[in-house]
Amino acid sequence: MPRAFLPALLCLAFSLPAHAGLYADDLSRCLVEKTTTEDKNTLVRWVISTTTLHPAVASLAKVGNEARTRINRDTARIFERLLTESCLEQTRQAVRVEGAAAIQSGFQTLGQVAMAEVFADPKVAAALAELDRHIDANRLRDALDAAK
Repeated sequence: MPRAFLPALLCLAFSLPAHAGLYADDLSRCLVEKTTTEDKNTLVRWVISTTTLHPAVASLAKVGNEARTRINRDTARIFERLLTESCLEQTRQAVRVEGAAAIQSGFQTLGQVAMAEVFADPKVAAALAELDRHIDANRLRDALDAAK
């Protein structure tokens, strides 16, 4: 697999829906089981540090080049360990039978699990709940009633 291909594939894994087969499911389970809370936190930091480069959110958070390099290096170590050691057999089998998309599917699942843990944090959950205060429930109900 070309070196430039894996980062692109992993970025897609966090953003696109993936169709998972039996072997991709086995790989997904292994990836989730073999990551620690700290690994998942590193993956979340990687997603956030990467997305802060997008113009729509660049003004909200600044991640310095040195920090981004460190996060990229730490994340690469996690990906390498998972794919070449912890889940080697599952990776080989999934790619052999289902192709490189199995890696995308596996890391998408891992990313979803990591983000779910972030959203479960009491402070994050409370901030998400604040959205309710700004939604006009009557307007939303009227719009949904009209769809019936």
